[in-house]
Amino acid sequence: MERAMPLSAWESFYVIVGSSGAALTGLQFVVMTLIAADDQRQSRRAEVGAFGTPTIVHFCAALLVSAIFSAPWPAISSAALALAACGGAGVVYVAFVIRRATRTVYKPVLEDWIWHSVLPLIAYALLLLASLLLVRDPGPWLFVIGATALLLLFIGIHNAWDTVTYLAVERPREEDTPKKRS
Repeated sequence: MERAMPLSAWESFYVIVGSSGAALTGLQFVVMTLIAADDQRQSRRAEVGAFGTPTIVHFCAALLVSAIFSAPWPAISSAALALAACGGAGVVYVAFVIRRATRTVYKPVLEDWIWHSVLPLIAYALLLLASLLLVRDPGPWLFVIGATALLLLFIGIHNAWDTVTYLAVERPREEDTPKKRS
């Protein structure tokens, strides 16, 4: 028989992480709506797919990890399987994000590659690895999964702020760009 789930000590942690992920997801929707309402130019779908949508995915992934660890699983292996699916899907998703980022009008700088590609890839790969090793020795891998959930939140917070500051401060407005003469 499998050991009982050692997750009860983590309950408060995942309530905080999950609530934060849910609240920040909602806030990101509000921010994107305000930006779209204020912007006279049509947002580029490729940029939103490469830099906006992944922020929501990372917040929701932190929420999903929290929900998985809050569910009353009959065995830790069931939770580990659900987490492995989340980590594997995240790795595949980041590969799509990287592809999208290379096809945008905006050309990402090193900081963009780190925060939008490298760190999310590390987070989802760690989630996958930790979930595969969770059944063997839950102690250290519970900390890795907790750190991964926090990393996904911090990535989302950074990327949301980066997007907002770019749109509000750095991106040239239509009235600021010289018009071509016919």
